[in-house]
Amino acid sequence: MLDKQPRKPLTRALALVAAGALSLSLVAESAAQRGFAGGGFGGRGMSSPGNIGGGRMPGGDGPRYPGGGGMGPIRPGGVIMLPPGGYGPGPGGPGTVVVVDDDNDAPPQRRRKTRQTKKHEQKQQKTQKQIAQRSGFNPPPPGEHRFVPNEVLLNIGGSMSSPALNALARRHRLTQLESRDFTLPPRRLARLRINDGRPVAAVIRSLQQEASILAAQPNYYYSLEQGPSATAADPPQYSLSKMRLPEAHALAKGSNIRVAVIDTTIDAQHPDLAGTVMATFDAIGKPDKPHSHGTGIAGVIAAHGRLMGVAPSVTVLAIAAFTSLGSKGSSMAILTGLEYAGTSGADVINMSFAGPSDPEMQLKIATLRKKGAVLVAAAGNAGPQSRPLYPAAYPDVIAVTATDADDKLFDKANRGTHIAVAAPGVSILAAAPGESYQMQSGTSFAAAQVSGVAALLRERNRQLDPAAIRRILTSTARDLGPAGHDDQFGSGLVDAFSAVSSATPKASEVSGTAAAPPRAN
Repeated sequence: MLDKQPRKPLTRALALVAAGALSLSLVAESAAQRGFAGGGFGGRGMSSPGNIGGGRMPGGDGPRYPGGGGMGPIRPGGVIMLPPGGYGPGPGGPGTVVVVDDDNDAPPQRRRKTRQTKKHEQKQQKTQKQIAQRSGFNPPPPGEHRFVPNEVLLNIGGSMSSPALNALARRHRLTQLESRDFTLPPRRLARLRINDGRPVAAVIRSLQQEASILAAQPNYYYSLEQGPSATAADPPQYSLSKMRLPEAHALAKGSNIRVAVIDTTIDAQHPDLAGTVMATFDAIGKPDKPHSHGTGIAGVIAAHGRLMGVAPSVTVLAIAAFTSLGSKGSSMAILTGLEYAGTSGADVINMSFAGPSDPEMQLKIATLRKKGAVLVAAAGNAGPQSRPLYPAAYPDVIAVTATDADDKLFDKANRGTHIAVAAPGVSILAAAPGESYQMQSGTSFAAAQVSGVAALLRERNRQLDPAAIRRILTSTARDLGPAGHDDQFGSGLVDAFSAVSSATPKASEVSGTAAAPPRAN
């Protein structure tokens, strides 16, 4: 009796130790199965009785889940229940529960890596999306080839230095050719050459990642809207009577009005233009010889010698943006010419050229119109199936098509609802370099006629804004073709006398001349 009594506490203590060891073993195995501690203690983990080398609890029947004779993966907030009675005597009795606090199956190090990777990927995706959504980066539309194939135009921040621009150019395998500061609107444009033959569209897309570049586009080409050699008309200056110019000249001749002609080099020494060209500007950077197109356009507007122009008393700003060789002009040259016209106070700007849509040019034209300039452009000579050409198709421009001596539409003229009015443009006798004259055809020369009428309106009433001048031209035009505005003649043939008569603020201001009503169709 005395020998047996002390053994009960000892037995109970041993049972407690065994139960604690078993619980620790189960927890350690669970952790090892999920990768904790590099696979457990001693390289093979701590196993429960009957589970060495296997994945099951004693009895080996069923999956490792409580109640099925095995132990499965512990889920967040999971528990391990010991069989009734446990594995030997111990505290807690039957159904002892061991709680494991595990909110994530992944090891902490792996969880941190996963979170960091996801954040990095999300940041990259956000950056790429922001780059893709940057406006102002305009590659040429599919099928468009009217641009310099190895150049791009960039709108860069005004604070960007020339060394910084050169460094950027080297990063993208480009070479800076020129950069210019503009005020209408304020911006700095740079022209760069592509050195390795990459497509212009690919280069523009690659430049989106550069925060210092605000916009990028092709350096587009534009062509003069001059038709083939024309035959003589009868009379040679039939446009005078068609637009009733002698009557209009009794009211206004364009005195104190500046008309900018953006074209080829004008022969300012031609007798019909004596004293007319008040300033010349080279937007190309290469002095060129006088050309028939620019000289002819200036003559249609302002001649006052053997020929009579629409507005013989205007002064002309002669802006050379097209070369005599090939008669092509680039976006950069035209933008430079438009800037000069705007800063020189041009009342009317004649644009007898056409080409693709150009975001920078559209913005420039909108700015000039807000400043008060009247912008007139040739509709184009690409034929009835052509898409609209620009700048004529911009809403801030008066688009002009051409007619002949019989009021028939020029067969090569573009069509479109954007066409505002028509004017004589077929077989027009015009001044040419070397004191000569040529017969010319095309919407170019029709646009010059309307620029001249706009100058008359400006002299007649300096308060007229560009919208009012457009409204007067279209409302007083003589309807041709289908009744009303149409896509061939616009609102009809310009009537200079009716337009000028309508431009006076008050009828009493017209002294000595009675305003005649518009001529019947």
